[in-house]
Amino acid sequence: MDFPERFSNLPEYAFPRLRALLDSHEPGGTVLSMSIGEPRHAMPSFVGEVIAQNLGEFGKYPANDGTPELLDAISGWLKWRFEVSIGPERIMALNGTREGLYNAAMALSPEEKRGGKPVILIPNPFYQVYAVAAAAVGAEPVFVPAGTETGFLPDYAGLAPEILDRVSIAYLCSPSNPQGAVASRDYLAELLHLAEKHDFIVFADECYSEIWREAPPPGAAQVAEEEGIDPERVVIFHSLSKRSNLPGLRSGFLAAGPKSITHIRRLRAYSGAPLPQPLQRVAERAWADEAHVEENRRLYAEKYEDAGRIFAGVNSFQLPQGGFFLWLPVDDGEAAALKLWQETGIRVLPGAYLAREVNGDNPGKGFIRVALVAPREETQRGLIQLRDCIYG
Repeated sequence: MDFPERFSNLPEYAFPRLRALLDSHEPGGTVLSMSIGEPRHAMPSFVGEVIAQNLGEFGKYPANDGTPELLDAISGWLKWRFEVSIGPERIMALNGTREGLYNAAMALSPEEKRGGKPVILIPNPFYQVYAVAAAAVGAEPVFVPAGTETGFLPDYAGLAPEILDRVSIAYLCSPSNPQGAVASRDYLAELLHLAEKHDFIVFADECYSEIWREAPPPGAAQVAEEEGIDPERVVIFHSLSKRSNLPGLRSGFLAAGPKSITHIRRLRAYSGAPLPQPLQRVAERAWADEAHVEENRRLYAEKYEDAGRIFAGVNSFQLPQGGFFLWLPVDDGEAAALKLWQETGIRVLPGAYLAREVNGDNPGKGFIRVALVAPREETQRGLIQLRDCIYG
């Protein structure tokens, strides 16, 4: 039988590639995974209690777009955190933010733009669902370098006008995965005005926004409101996975303009998988509580400090502005990851696996991504072994 060709040129996902690279070799020491961004700090203490109190709601179909209480809690958090007025009617709960980053493109990217195939802008390196969404809607993905020369953020404004005129969606992650760069208010304002000028939507992936080193990152909806930008120009995405150490809860949300949310919700009614109601109750509580988030940030701050001290003598080393990854420069990411595994037992992710080769250049090739998610002592040990193995 024939299969659709639109996914045929997608590379294999990062972690199967990592297993193929490493698993035929014996580890050179006690195994420590620093490759996967799965938070390992304690989840909030109230999770079990809230589930137990609402256990009977597993016997009900869950609210498709989110319970009224959950949408109210998210709206209140957005007002507190970003000083934006986004009512519950413009918010939709997600069964994991990856779902929203994919399905919002399905709902909002047109079949054509300016008489041609629409363009979806993707920072390079990037979270891989962006490229799959572009393929699914038949858009032309344009991978825009996000390297040292641009502060690890894509220079969308530098693209040719004929490309910008065909853009339907521009993905942006801030703090960025994998580099940990934060888009400043000025950067966001420029991008949003660019979206106004060329008639496209910014998909602002802000899932790491609550893990920061020096100052809270600004939000795209916040800047849009301050700049008087049409609210249809931006869709924001947030998650409890990193903020609240709840990756298994699969709970996030998106917020959009009134017209956009109508289209997104219509698609969700047919194709979505809503979060079970007891888990929505946990999410309600989590968005209304900041104490556990502050403690989470404190634990990451300790590991930032350790990393800064351990890599102080390494040329080109930069601490991230946010998120929980180190984006470490190496000669070759695959060779460095294999060497680390064979000599120390530490697993890291080659940066090339998170990027796409364009014109013979893969901007992730000279990097490895290192997750700071393990407890502090484990992380310290891993970083010291990594430094001595790769940079010693």
